[in-house]
Order: sequence, then structure tokens, then C-alpha cells
Amino acid sequence: MSDAPHIPVLRAGTEYESLDSNEVRAVGGDAPLARVSLANAGLIRRDLRRIAEKAAPLRDIPMARMLEICKEAGQLFMSADLPLNDGGDVQSPDDYVATLSRTSGLPHALCRGNMRKVASVFEQMPTILAGLMRGMDPSILDVHFGEHSGIAVCYGPTTDALGVVLPSNSPGVNSLWMPAIAMKVPVVLKPGREEPWTPTRVMRAFIAAGCPREAFSYYPTDHEGAAAVLDGCGRSILFGDASVTNAYASNPAVQIHGPGRSKVLIGDDAIEGWQDHLDVLAGSVADNGGRSCINASTIFVPKHADAIADALAQRLASIEPRPADDPGAKLSAFANPKMATFIDGTIEDGLRNGGAEDVTAKHRKAPRACSLDGADYLRPTVVRCDSVEHPLARTEFLFPFVSVVEVPQSEMIAKMGPSLVVTAITKDTGLIDALVRSKLVDRLNLGPMPTSHAEWDQPHEGNLFEFLHARRAIQRATAW
Repeated sequence: MSDAPHIPVLRAGTEYESLDSNEVRAVGGDAPLARVSLANAGLIRRDLRRIAEKAAPLRDIPMARMLEICKEAGQLFMSADLPLNDGGDVQSPDDYVATLSRTSGLPHALCRGNMRKVASVFEQMPTILAGLMRGMDPSILDVHFGEHSGIAVCYGPTTDALGVVLPSNSPGVNSLWMPAIAMKVPVVLKPGREEPWTPTRVMRAFIAAGCPREAFSYYPTDHEGAAAVLDGCGRSILFGDASVTNAYASNPAVQIHGPGRSKVLIGDDAIEGWQDHLDVLAGSVADNGGRSCINASTIFVPKHADAIADALAQRLASIEPRPADDPGAKLSAFANPKMATFIDGTIEDGLRNGGAEDVTAKHRKAPRACSLDGADYLRPTVVRCDSVEHPLARTEFLFPFVSVVEVPQSEMIAKMGPSLVVTAITKDTGLIDALVRSKLVDRLNLGPMPTSHAEWDQPHEGNLFEFLHARRAIQRATAW
């Protein structure tokens, strides 16, 4: 048996060590960093039939106390040695960063950035709830009814638990399920294979701060087990690419977080000053190693596309792979080297078909694909596409990749396609109004703001409160 620390299954807070386990290893390494117990689909289905019985301790916490728990949990998440299990294995903040880096490929600097993002969700929970609940007093969730703007309101839960199928590529996505606990809905988590660390640390911080253990179920599992989580919870969140999410795209009980295909648009009125916005373009593409769904994958401009692509390529070509503990490291390694090979090949195939040029090729000193310290990387890539119909024009990859396309402003929205985030650098009221009305845009940034910028009082993708709580009619007899 491995000497690596054990990460157990949590069955409504009760630890379970399975005979079946997975060893999590470092990128390019052989030594196991953790032994993770695996849950099979049958166990998950059996547990979920009783999940409603486990929710009472969380429901009984007054909202004022819950917000105190969140704040304390944020402090513990950032600074405390927290347990990986009840058997004595603990993890310090520095251990968390180093281990997360070794298994995910993220450099330490990006791990710490994601750590601060998660901690800020703990700390900013009152602001987040105010945004999700449209300014309602969150204490409404203590009794499920109250008054808002002089009108009686009543909200009841839509589910006994929120299922979450997590990815391995970005630890910051854990911030999206955390408000469910503050809204008194237990969570059922399926972690990514290479990233058990962040959900475990978030749960342990909540528990150490006083949150009931029963609020947390944690099932490392296979595809069948993930389906059991999605099908067995009344509401679920699913992260993954289109091949994973398409099966649930029409299921209203599953909130999909797939490819973002986020974009930057520069209007006719701002295009002559494009040089002033180069920092915004670079940040939109490369922040967080280019791994997030809110990173821009396409830039639409009405003219000057060649010059913009060249200037951006020159800027991004300076980003090189560095050792994971280098404070200036901005690129992430691929935990699965086959993924790097596949992405590189897909880009090359697209370029060979014509109609697109890798503008960064003339600015970087080495090929796109490379290795450092046994890990595989892809250097940033800016592609100038002749048409939005080119296969690379609206494609999203897990590294800093963007296409620059010249499109008349009058055609931008029609050709844009679904977009999680759109940064619109324009003051044109007609274009802004069309973007506001467009069903293709989930989050709209007006003005020179990177697509990666987030405000905590704004929902990320869908409103989690409205997903987990439904408004009901309520009437009270006079003088009752």
C-alpha cells in the first residue's frame, strides 16, 4: 500500500475508505502524491436516496452565523494546516500550492492566484448573495419567506442537494459551487481526477469553521459515477467540453459550464485607438494561463486586424515556460501530454487548410510545443483568420490561444456565436443595445476591461440562487 496520504470518500460527512482507489501523481512523475478512494455508481445512488435526511443541520444555521462561518473559513483556507482526512494527514497552505502545481501543471504563481480567488469568495459571500438574490435580505432563507421592496416573497428549495462534476484544469471553478453552502443547500462533489486538492481544502475549511459535516458529500468516481451524481441530484452543475456536456444540454436540472468561447469586440468608434487596449487584449487571452472559459478565444475588429494580431503576437510571444516555482511563470503544463499533442496537431491541421496564419510563429524563438523539466507546454498562439467561418476562428483551447478576425461592425453579433463573456470596447449605443439584447451573450463587459475580470455581485453563468430556490406565491389572511 502506498505511503501517500489518503483522501477518502465523504458520504454526507462520514469518511469511507474504498478498496478501489486511484493514485494521483505529479505531471511527468512516478511517485504517488495521494491515494484517493473511489466510489462506485451503486454506492452513490444508494447514498443520494437518503440525502434529504442529511440537510437539516445545515438548514438550522441562522444566515447571520453562516456568513460568519464563511468569513472564518476563508481565513482558514488561506492560512491554516487543514486535514486531508480524519487520520492525521494535514496539508499546509504551501503544501497545497506545491502539490496542486505538481498534479495540475499550474505554476505556483497561478495556484496562489486561484487560491486567493477562492478565499475571496468566502470573504465576499455577503456581496455575492446580494447580487444573486437581487438585494433581498439573505435571512429570508432562514424561514423561506419575508418581504422585499414592500412585497411578500417566499422561496423554497428546488433540490435537496447540488451535484457538481468538477474539472481538473482550473481550481478557481470551485468558487462557483461555494455559495450553495451559504444558501443552505448541501453539495455532492465529484472532483477532477488530477485535482482532488481544492474541493477537499474548501470542504475542510468550511467544516473547521463550524459548517456541519453532513453538508458535504465527496465522490471521486468514474464516468458512470459522475452520471449518478448528475441524475441523482435535483440540481447539478457540469463542467466539461462539448463531448461531455452535450448529453445534458437540454436538461434544465443541469447547469452547463462548457467552453466559454469568450470574445473581445472593438467597435468602429474605438478601432483607431486599438494600441491603447493592447493590455486588455493580452490579459483577456493569457490571464490564468489561458485555461479559463472566460479567456478570450476570438477578437473581432472592423479593421486593422493584421496590425492588431501582430502586436498581440509580439506581446504574447514573450511568455515562455518557466520552472513551476518561478514567481514570473505564466504558462501551465499539461497534466496529460496527449492533450498538448492533440491541440498542437489540431492547430497545425487548421493552418494547413489555408485562410489562417500563426502570427506568433515569426516572433517566438522556438516551436509552439515544448517541454521543460519533464512537462509538456504550448507557447501562446495568435492566429489571424481571414474569415469567421475558419475552423480556428471560434475555437477554444486550454492555453493562451486567440484568433483575430476582421468583421464589419454591422455583422459582428450575427457572426459571434454563443459567448460566455464579451468585452465590447465601444461607446456606440446601437452596438451596446444590440449586445444587451442578444441571447448569445451571457456576461457583458462594457469598455476596456479584460474578459477575465469578475465582479462578485454579478452571476458568473446563470444565477445559482434562482437555480437552487424557486419563488412561490404566498398570501396571508388579514390579522392572522
